[in-house]
Amino acid sequence: MSLYDDAVLVLKGYEGQEELRQAYLDHLAAHPEGMWKACHAGHVTASALVIDPERGRVLLTLHRKLRMWLQMGGHCEPGDPTLAAAALREATEESGISGLTLLPGGPVRLDRHPIPAPCHWHFDVQYAVLAPPGAVQQISDESLDLRWYAYDEVAGVADESVVRLLEATRARL
Repeated sequence: MSLYDDAVLVLKGYEGQEELRQAYLDHLAAHPEGMWKACHAGHVTASALVIDPERGRVLLTLHRKLRMWLQMGGHCEPGDPTLAAAALREATEESGISGLTLLPGGPVRLDRHPIPAPCHWHFDVQYAVLAPPGAVQQISDESLDLRWYAYDEVAGVADESVVRLLEATRARL
């Protein structure tokens, strides 16, 4: 199964955000190349919120280009067999933490947001990953900083999309 096929299946099975979910499916139907960064009409991305429920905290990255505190994530790559695998790969690469595990149940949220030209949209499929006990982060080239934030601190540093992702993740836990 191709990554495109996996994305369509994941989105068809995703419950909630019906109008947005349909916009993702419509985009992929119109753009068979819509999984890749080269698709200038917009492309699917995969992200994951790194969460440590035992300590009531999440790990956020200060994104190098956007200069915003965000969850880990980014573009799908040809070697990614699934969207979930892409999200887990991105979270592992950007956090430097090995042993992350996906929160069961598939994507937690969808978030479509405009991006600078030449592309127009990121169709982000958002997952959550659990940090193993004693996890220690290591900054990557894509980040200016990595920092753990208590749940109640996130709204003070991150935008609404991250706050909604945290709320949805906590509801699933």
